[in-house]
Amino acid sequence: MTWFPFDWTATLAGFGIGLIVGITGVGGGSLMTPLLISVFHLEKAVAIGTDLWFAGLTKVSGSIAHHRHGHVDYKITTLLLAGSIPASIGTTAWMHMVGMSKQADSALSFALGIALVLTAITIILRPVWHRVGLWLERWITDARRPWLTVACGALLGVMVSLSSIGAGALGATLILLMYPRLPMARLVGTDIAHAVPLTLVAGIGHATLGNVEWLLLLQLLIGSVPAIWLGARLTRLLPDFWTRLALSTSLLLAAKKVLLLA
Repeated sequence: MTWFPFDWTATLAGFGIGLIVGITGVGGGSLMTPLLISVFHLEKAVAIGTDLWFAGLTKVSGSIAHHRHGHVDYKITTLLLAGSIPASIGTTAWMHMVGMSKQADSALSFALGIALVLTAITIILRPVWHRVGLWLERWITDARRPWLTVACGALLGVMVSLSSIGAGALGATLILLMYPRLPMARLVGTDIAHAVPLTLVAGIGHATLGNVEWLLLLQLLIGSVPAIWLGARLTRLLPDFWTRLALSTSLLLAAKKVLLLA
């Protein structure tokens, strides 16, 4: 597809996704990859690579803000990165070896569909996870928690590299399950602080494969940056349950379409 110097459709799409990200906090970015595939007709690998850069760059300012407010637990962030970065690099290496074969395309479709389903479940059941985390404390002891955190990071590294989805809603949920007594502000700040380097490392991996549409990315960012700011201010006006339900339904519908194409 040939892109003109400026495409208002891409900017409007970025604005819409940015608005969802601002309103929901996490999870809204999961709609970007399905949108790039269905509306802009990008190949799945290119859509995933472009979305990784979109997610990483849009979260940089949020990560800096949380750092300034002391909302980042760097011990948890380091443990997550100890698992996610090697897993992301290993996944990229695997993609280099297999190339864009039918096997790789099927793996990307399956990973994307599963990630969308898991994200939808995570968002609609958001109020439940804290209670589940407290219940799991009897098994997740202080001695087991560090290496389980690294394992969670590795899982996120593979999932994010294959689907571009998971660093936000799924990452926050895994942190909540591992550390249910972590204050919410520090949970969100830690999740974002981990998501930025992970998505950018995975994005660099996809860039080495030629899987990034740079001009389209720029046009998406032009629309998304002001929309995220606006969405963050609209979030108080919208009922949380119905917002989560609408987003989860959209993700499940996107997952159905992606899995049918696998």
